[in-house]
Amino acid sequence: MALLERKYGDVHPYWPAGPFKIRLPFIHYRWEMAETIQALIMFVVGMAMIPLLEKYLGLPYEVALAYVVVCGFGFMLPNLLGTPFVPGWITPAIPVVLLFIGQFEPGPEAIRALVGLQLVVTFIFFFLGITRLGTKLVNLFPSSMKAGILLGAGIAAITGEISEGGRLANTPISLMLGFAVTGYVLFSLSFRDLIEKHRWAKAISSYGMVPGALVAMAIGWIVGEYEMPDVQWGLSSPAFGEMWNYLPFTVGFPGIEILWMAIPTAIIAYIIAFGDIIVGQSLLDRVDHLRPDEKIEVNVDQVHIITGIRNLMHSFFAPYPGLAGPLFTGAMATIAERYRYGRSAMDTIYSGAGIFWIVGFIALFMLPLVTLFKPVLPIALSITLLITGYLCISVAVEQVDNATSMGVAGTMGVVLAVYGAAWGLGVGIVLYLLIEKRTRKAMAEHAGEEPEEPIHIEEKPSDYGNA
Repeated sequence: MALLERKYGDVHPYWPAGPFKIRLPFIHYRWEMAETIQALIMFVVGMAMIPLLEKYLGLPYEVALAYVVVCGFGFMLPNLLGTPFVPGWITPAIPVVLLFIGQFEPGPEAIRALVGLQLVVTFIFFFLGITRLGTKLVNLFPSSMKAGILLGAGIAAITGEISEGGRLANTPISLMLGFAVTGYVLFSLSFRDLIEKHRWAKAISSYGMVPGALVAMAIGWIVGEYEMPDVQWGLSSPAFGEMWNYLPFTVGFPGIEILWMAIPTAIIAYIIAFGDIIVGQSLLDRVDHLRPDEKIEVNVDQVHIITGIRNLMHSFFAPYPGLAGPLFTGAMATIAERYRYGRSAMDTIYSGAGIFWIVGFIALFMLPLVTLFKPVLPIALSITLLITGYLCISVAVEQVDNATSMGVAGTMGVVLAVYGAAWGLGVGIVLYLLIEKRTRKAMAEHAGEEPEEPIHIEEKPSDYGNA
């Protein structure tokens, strides 16, 4: 039970603090057991960044774990400050970010590059949040280029896992089965039919990515694709002291050249993140009308500012390949789904979203859980990237409605996935101006027409002779 009760149909209680609305567990909302159980497993997704921190930044494991703790603290901020979303990384941008920092030697050079990128991302979020220009900026991009960005991110995410030397080659059985189960639970139309008919299917669906992750981990251990864990007891010990040697205060801040190089990748990351905001709003819109007992508020400017704060924190104390994004889509979707079943299922959207990452943060210090999942961290990241790639491609296709736009988007996406953000944006702009864009006069003359008229070839019997 919470100390402060919500009036029927009102916004959930909060403490005002400037542009923010503070809400705390037990005071403003109750503890949710379903999210507690889910977070004790899905916190491993947060730890899945450790292999990338080790590979691309050259961090020792204990220092990378300290970085993850900083990220975990950032995950708790949005809900604490008034946002109803479950925050995450800018996951679809991870392959694009890796293409950027992959140009630099792991160690101080790569850390400076990532700090530069995250500072540019911070500036974009702060500027567009404070000026309220975010929506206008994104709307300047034609649909074909938005689709191209999503396609490029999706292609890069999937090919990074299935290409030669990727994790599919090293752990094919666990990764394929884990992805199959996750995809089936999250996206399958036949599974949705089962959810409507069977309580057990509804129970499985409420845990989102958890079933697939558990299957992948169990299979990985059984078939020997991953080492058996060396479970230890006590509290984990992130190397906060040693972490100082891997921060910009020690290795140096990026120069103007790196900041300039980071701009295309930062723009792409922001556009993807803004798409996440739209997805988050859509998920809440689907269930808001089913819960007349609570009025859900989504302030896009507030989301921008809080995401900017998180990226600024990372820039100084834990530069992160995942960056700081507004939405963890998989967790948000499952929490929104459970929210729809009434106050007895979930008191408020803030209780579900808030408890998830509070428990996830606590789990980072629970040594038995950390050591249990340590050997299988790569599989958690792989499934996350594959699911993200699938979602990016499916959403990208929805952005375009004709073959010309699809051609621009597809070509831009491939170039972006192979050569990086700068080349991808450049090719997208050129193709849009050269192939797709029409003058205002031409648009007026053809107003009301379909974007492309289908070509019909009339077949005549005589065309085929007597054959």
